[in-house]
Amino acid sequence: MMPHILGNSYQVLQSPGFVVIRYELVHDARIIPLDGRPHVAKGVALEMGDARGHWDGDSLVVETTNFKDRSTYRNANAASLRLIERFTRKSHDRLEWSVTVDDPGDLDQAVDVCDAADDERPGSRCLEFACHEGNYAVPNILSAARGSEAIH
Repeated sequence: MMPHILGNSYQVLQSPGFVVIRYELVHDARIIPLDGRPHVAKGVALEMGDARGHWDGDSLVVETTNFKDRSTYRNANAASLRLIERFTRKSHDRLEWSVTVDDPGDLDQAVDVCDAADDERPGSRCLEFACHEGNYAVPNILSAARGSEAIH
């Protein structure tokens, strides 16, 4: 959920017992069980960690542990990293996301981050993660050529 230079769109889907967050960046999808099951064993490390969620009033609280070393944010200690996220709808088109980064193996104290995200921006959508410049190249090249022809 941390803002990135590209591919920042995401889609939140809910079904009975699960929430899924689908990210535009690299087609990732987090499947978050809401049924109270425990985290997987400590020896099981996952690229996006092992997420477990529950509702606290109107907020979805997601705790994630068991990260792989190569996929931790900013070289955090995968063995001790724990993320606690809160997703709270502020209005029909605003979602507030906050995360507490708790990494006693790497940080002196937990760090909190908060971001308000547009949930339904007009015209925005979660795109396929691919080079979209090509989608615009041909129309732009042709319009430039037609403009050049009109001048000459």
